[in-house]
Amino acid sequence: MRILHTMLRVGHLEKSLAFYTQVLGMKLLRQKDYPDGRFTLAFVGYQDEAAGAVLELTHNWDTSHYHLGEGFGHIAIEVDDAYTACEEVRKRGGKITREAGPMKHGATIIAFVEDPDGYKIELIQKKNQ
Repeated sequence: MRILHTMLRVGHLEKSLAFYTQVLGMKLLRQKDYPDGRFTLAFVGYQDEAAGAVLELTHNWDTSHYHLGEGFGHIAIEVDDAYTACEEVRKRGGKITREAGPMKHGATIIAFVEDPDGYKIELIQKKNQ
């Protein structure tokens, strides 16, 4: 067994696709409209779905806003350098909600960014091996 994807409901698909592809550098892997159900599914990720987990962005055509669930925490993405990643996200118009630095009570370097719907994405710096 393996994790296939994490699904997020998004209010504005084009804004979300721009954020995940242009700001975070993911690729749009596939997208399909379901007119009878009035929704679109778009899958984005850093690698092909057969090779790793991806994000499923679900856009219900008649819903432009969602309240973030209290149980949802964040999506985590490994980066080579969290400080450089923050600079790149900022240059690309992304919102940094926690600058890169050591995590509280630990040494791992992390940062947080926010997508257009308010979902948190944690950037975790790859550990030197």
